[in-house]
Amino acid sequence: MIAIIEYNAGNIRSVERACNHIGVDARITHDTKVIENASRIIFPGVGRAGAAMQSLRDNGLDVALKTAFDQGKPILVICIGAQLILDHSEEDDTPCLGLISGRTVRFRPADKQLKVPHIGWNNVRPTQPHPLLEHLGDDDEFYFANSYYPRPNDDSCCYASSHHGESFCAALGRKNLFATQFHPEKSGRVGLKLISAFSRWDGSLQPNAQ
Repeated sequence: MIAIIEYNAGNIRSVERACNHIGVDARITHDTKVIENASRIIFPGVGRAGAAMQSLRDNGLDVALKTAFDQGKPILVICIGAQLILDHSEEDDTPCLGLISGRTVRFRPADKQLKVPHIGWNNVRPTQPHPLLEHLGDDDEFYFANSYYPRPNDDSCCYASSHHGESFCAALGRKNLFATQFHPEKSGRVGLKLISAFSRWDGSLQPNAQ
């Protein structure tokens, strides 16, 4: 069973519906015991960094996530979750989980005609191999809705990039954790393939089992 972490952030139900659509057993929960017993974790959500981190701490979910990561449990992180796994977010000047070293920063496009937030479909280009990106084609696009993006300190933690006035890290990871700034659950066929690949992923960086 995959535990989808509930922490008063938006967009949780769409992740559950995507899992159900491809026949993956997934349950929305804030119960740390259920999370501890799950085979995998999805940490999604939309919202503001400060409120999201406060909710995680209030419910002991920050500790549950760190424990699962240390145990090697496969974790898929989506949207604001991908920002909260770093050390710090510029949004609300928020200390975050620190699972990957780095900061979340705001888009500051030189072209003032370029809108922030960045909303809509955009091409995602792998920068190095990862089992969850094996299916990705050169022209595949994912759906984004973000004013901030993750900037890991170590480039080797970035697995895919996109562009919105500047090139930015669109997918990052470390060991058994993989995070996307885009929304696979809202990205049609290509997004469902990513979630399906995650449902089989053992957390290693070797090619995914078929």
